[in-house]
Amino acid sequence: MYKVTKDELLLDSLVEHTRKKRNDCKSLLKYKSVQVNGEVQTYHAFELHPGDEVEVGKKTNLPFELLYEDDDMIVINKPSGLVSEETRNNKYQTAFYMVMEYCRKKRQQCYLVHRLDQDTSGVLMFVKNKKLYQELTHNWNKYVKTRGYVAILEGQCRKSGTIKNHLVEDKQLKMRIAKEGQLAITHYKPLEVSKDYTMMEVFLDTGRKNQIRVHMASLNHPIIGDRKYGARTNPLKRLGLHAHEFAFTHPFTHKIMTFKAPLPSSFKQMFKPSKR
Repeated sequence: MYKVTKDELLLDSLVEHTRKKRNDCKSLLKYKSVQVNGEVQTYHAFELHPGDEVEVGKKTNLPFELLYEDDDMIVINKPSGLVSEETRNNKYQTAFYMVMEYCRKKRQQCYLVHRLDQDTSGVLMFVKNKKLYQELTHNWNKYVKTRGYVAILEGQCRKSGTIKNHLVEDKQLKMRIAKEGQLAITHYKPLEVSKDYTMMEVFLDTGRKNQIRVHMASLNHPIIGDRKYGARTNPLKRLGLHAHEFAFTHPFTHKIMTFKAPLPSSFKQMFKPSKR
């Protein structure tokens, strides 16, 4: 939310304050994601005056943040602990089911095109038409541009680099590095380093199961809360992994779509200087 300080039109104000492109701001208006003084506004030339309060972010019955929506797709900020899709023992408490019900009420379809681990938070995208779903799922690596994550690691890791190896799944359903298997490529660089932990930014060239978790553990700096891959601490009572950026080229409009999920406040809190 922000307070208006001058006479201006709503669309111009949104472009200035959200730093989004004009077409993206028009989508916010079209999908009723903008409120002025507590009331939804969709008219791009609505006149604002000093003192008006503008809130961006659609209020929905979804139990998590809606990052973006248009006629083709819907993007959410999935919380840690919520599974992406149906499992044998869990059909309804899933991100997919909740978004599907949201779309169904608007007589829209919903398809899941990628997934996040249950304990990973961040950007998760669904699409609304079957043609787009089929094109993306059949040619995923062709269209995906950016898969960015922030991980909180145990210990101090001040180096940047790239990990390139192969991963296989063992009989215990645990991924491990092997001479043969699926190629996995991870780029990493530290953002913050404290006495006991490192905030690491990670970008993927490949999207293998548990790829970041295995690769960070291979540096002898497992992700906090990840007992499966050797973590000894769990200060946040969750896996310290967040998908903060995702970008892809739309197959039909050829526009690069970029989505970002804000870093959890608990991640930031770990790296605030202590008060003495």
